[in-house]
Amino acid sequence: MILKDGAACLRNLIHLFRPASSSLTSKLGACYFCTSHVASLQQPGKPSVFSSDDEYADLDWDNLGFSIKPADYMYTMKCSKHENFKQGQLSRYANIELSPSAAVLNYGQGVYEGTKAYRTEDGRILLFRPDLNASRMKIGAERMCMPSPSVDQFVDAVKQIALANKRWVPPPGKGTLYIRPLLIGSGPVLGLGPAPEYTFLAYASPVGNYFKEGSAPLNLYIEEEFVRAAPGGAGGVKAMSNYAPVLKALIRAKSRGFSDVLYLDSVNRKNVEEVSSCNIFVVKGNVISTPATNGTILEGITRRSVIEIARDYGYQVEERVIPVDELINADQVFCTGTAVVVAPVGSITYQNKRVEFKTGSRSVYQELYSTLVGIQTGVIEDKKGWTVEV
Repeated sequence: MILKDGAACLRNLIHLFRPASSSLTSKLGACYFCTSHVASLQQPGKPSVFSSDDEYADLDWDNLGFSIKPADYMYTMKCSKHENFKQGQLSRYANIELSPSAAVLNYGQGVYEGTKAYRTEDGRILLFRPDLNASRMKIGAERMCMPSPSVDQFVDAVKQIALANKRWVPPPGKGTLYIRPLLIGSGPVLGLGPAPEYTFLAYASPVGNYFKEGSAPLNLYIEEEFVRAAPGGAGGVKAMSNYAPVLKALIRAKSRGFSDVLYLDSVNRKNVEEVSSCNIFVVKGNVISTPATNGTILEGITRRSVIEIARDYGYQVEERVIPVDELINADQVFCTGTAVVVAPVGSITYQNKRVEFKTGSRSVYQELYSTLVGIQTGVIEDKKGWTVEV
């Protein structure tokens, strides 16, 4: 029997390598999908991926924050231009070698994704809608003239990363394992053009709250000088080159005591678009509004999920243009994203005027947050088929 699903085979191998396992030699013959997986994981002097289910990495789980704490393993696969990605492999998290003339370094040819693994109360590891991350990467890759892994390849890679790094998935209620898939033009170029070679890789890090405020309401600053994206650009895909340009405005806002920056449209400078790394929602009565994804706004997976949950609860959800003046008159405001989850906004400052919004346990965001996280962590039954067990 040849197992084509790398994550499934890795799971079987973990079972086989437990101390209680018997007849190891005969059983291993049933699983020979890719010996490079095993070889790359068994390095002298290194802890084995084949660890017991109840083993945790040595971390302060109560104070994770959102900073890099590399888990043990990463996943890599390559392909040449005009070809398809083949079987990848796990290896120890380590620096990678790139040509100084790699397209990603010289021209920013790259996209990335962000997804998470969740540990349930009964010890299972769940992923949340990884197929949507895969589809979004394919759209971004097409925009950036790159080949991309298939949806199945992407999902299998994420499964393998979550399983190999299981001891880095925080205990229930302490955080999540953030998984960062990357797709880069790794081949050398000099003149402007697509790279001759591409690398897909994924690594992981346990994380807590994205904002230093934790679960406290955010204080946003509306930026009038800088814009995040323009029509016809790449604002609607998760291109690497979209994010460094927001740093100047973000650093300036944080130096003034704000949590993050809210950007306006680049044409009229009067319509709300999105925050530096998350989508925004406006609540007025029973109506929840969010800017339509028109090519300058990223189609967030948490955004999409929250819209579905809100409609299930009977809210009227509108995806449309939102003038900044309407935002100022809202009852409640909240942000969504893989990293931030669902975060309440306590205030927004615009043209030196600070407007405060309702937050707290009876707010709309709390209802949506509780349901979303409940599904992600297995506390609430997943009737939508959103979660994937590793």
